[in-house]
Amino acid sequence: MRNILEIRDLQVHYGGIEAVRGISLDVPEGEIVTLIGANGAGKSSTLRAIAGLVKPSAGKISFLDEDITGMDSSLIVSKGITLVPEGRRIFPDMTVLENLKIGAYLRKDKDGIAEDLNWVFDLFPRLKERSWQAGGTLSGGEQQMLAVGRALMSRPKVIMMDEPSLGLAPIIVKGIFEIIKEINKQGVTVLLIEQNANMALKTANLGYVMETGRITLHGSGEELLANEAVKAAYLGT
Repeated sequence: MRNILEIRDLQVHYGGIEAVRGISLDVPEGEIVTLIGANGAGKSSTLRAIAGLVKPSAGKISFLDEDITGMDSSLIVSKGITLVPEGRRIFPDMTVLENLKIGAYLRKDKDGIAEDLNWVFDLFPRLKERSWQAGGTLSGGEQQMLAVGRALMSRPKVIMMDEPSLGLAPIIVKGIFEIIKEINKQGVTVLLIEQNANMALKTANLGYVMETGRITLHGSGEELLANEAVKAAYLGT
C-alpha cells in the first residue's frame, strides 16, 4: 500500500520554542491514522505544517510523491488536503448552506459541487434540516458536523481533523467517530489528532504517540491500545 502522505524529519519552531522536533510519519492511502498525545505535544503544529498554515523550519512533507513543504495553504487545499481545525471555526453569522459552499471556494464544477452537497447532506441529515439556519445557532455537535461537511466540500483525498471530539457529549462523540469511519469507507484518507485516545485508537488503522515534539511510539490501533505505557499515560487504565 502506498503512502499518500510522508513526513520526514519535520521541525516546527515558534520563535525560540521548538514545537515539533524532527518527526517522521507515514499516512497510508485509504487508512485512518491517528496522532495521540498530551496538550502541547506538537500534534496541532504538525497538522498546521502539513496544511501550509505554519512554515516548517526543517524537514520534508510529501503528498502523492510531490514535495509540498512550505507551499501556500490554498494550493495545498487544491491538491486535495483539508484541515478541520480545533474548535470548529465555522462562520456563525452565515447559514449552514453558505458555510458548506465556502468549503468549495476553489472549485468551478457546479454539477460536482451540487453532487457533493447532497453527499454531505446524506452523511449529516441534520444539516439538511437546518440548512437555512445560521451556523452560530447550531449545537456543538452540529457545528462539528458542519466543520467536517465544509472540509468535505473541497473533495479532499486527505481530511485532517484536529480534536473533533473536544467539548462534545460522549453520545455525540460516538456519532462523530461513526461518520469518520463512513467518510473513510467512501475513499477519503483520514489523519486525526485526539485527546480521546481510546476512541481514536479503536477507530484508527495506525497510530502514533507524540510527546514533547517527538514520536515515541507507533503501531496499529490495536497494538497501541494493548500497550502498557499507552494504557497508563492515555487510557486511564
